Amino acid sequence: MGQAVPARSALAARRPGGRYGVPMTLPGTPARPFGAVLTAMVTPMTPEGDVDLEAAARLAVRLVDEGNDGVVLSGTTGEAPTTHAPEKADLVRAVVDAVGDRAVVVAGAGSNDTVHAVRMAEQAAEAGADGLLVVSPYYSRPTQEGLYRHFATVADATDLPVMLYDIPGRAGVRIAPATYERIAEHPRVVATKDATGDLAAVPGLRARTGLAWYAGDDGLLLPFLAHGAVGIVSVSAHLVGGRFAEVVRRFDAGDHAGALDAFAATLPVVDAMNGAGAQAVMVKAALEVLGVHDNRVLRLPNVSATESDVAQVRDALEAAGLLTEAAAAVVGHAAPTLP
Repeated sequence: MGQAVPARSALAARRPGGRYGVPMTLPGTPARPFGAVLTAMVTPMTPEGDVDLEAAARLAVRLVDEGNDGVVLSGTTGEAPTTHAPEKADLVRAVVDAVGDRAVVVAGAGSNDTVHAVRMAEQAAEAGADGLLVVSPYYSRPTQEGLYRHFATVADATDLPVMLYDIPGRAGVRIAPATYERIAEHPRVVATKDATGDLAAVPGLRARTGLAWYAGDDGLLLPFLAHGAVGIVSVSAHLVGGRFAEVVRRFDAGDHAGALDAFAATLPVVDAMNGAGAQAVMVKAALEVLGVHDNRVLRLPNVSATESDVAQVRDALEAAGLLTEAAAAVVGHAAPTLP
């Protein structure tokens, strides 16, 4: 147990993180196979509803410049259920071309059809992804044996390192401790994104599996770090990635009070992006308010934010200091730095 990331030159040679990034691993800190702060990135659309690859590349550059160690493409926030295989592969290529020399690009390979998930994994690898995010098969509610076989089959399909995604609220099934132990023996399964909200389980599962633990809920970043997690896969990091990186860096340095202060500064944004459970909707609204993208178009069944939603987002950005004249030019760069 405690698997190492496969020796892929593109991933091994990379130094994740922009201006406020956290190195993958520092002496005395936990191993971070994908870095510390990754954004679960939205998929920008044109006004007509087509995937906007140029806008996606620009957004990825912005996120890395603002402190993200990497991006996760084609997750739920990236509207994976409504984008298609060629679009997903083209998205990976565009983002790898834009930031692949300095950040990690993880591609979602999530489906309740294992054969489909394998195809997505293979196409992501061919397009240049550095890793895979593999969610529990949703809706089907497989047995634990089915979960294990699904994860193992997808992990066998490429040489990419795999981050599992445990989100029972959406998948309808939770990865059991015994299943975690079994799948952790796979040489390419190296991490998990934990959206169970079960803080108490984290230390024991980490010890039993050796996997790197990533918080899957923005509001639990600091508590998860305190329980042994190494970072976060975040929606709010579209806007406060630099501040999240500051939280991790201060926590690593033993400045827990400073980490708490930095984390508290993100909470207006965290609440606004996650409160209604429609993260892609709210993030796209925020990016439009900030002028990062020129629309907030989503594909059905998601619908764009209402004017009331936009007003709520604007209030949250203002409360976090992201709409001031100075901060607007450097969104996410306003966090204090370590002395």
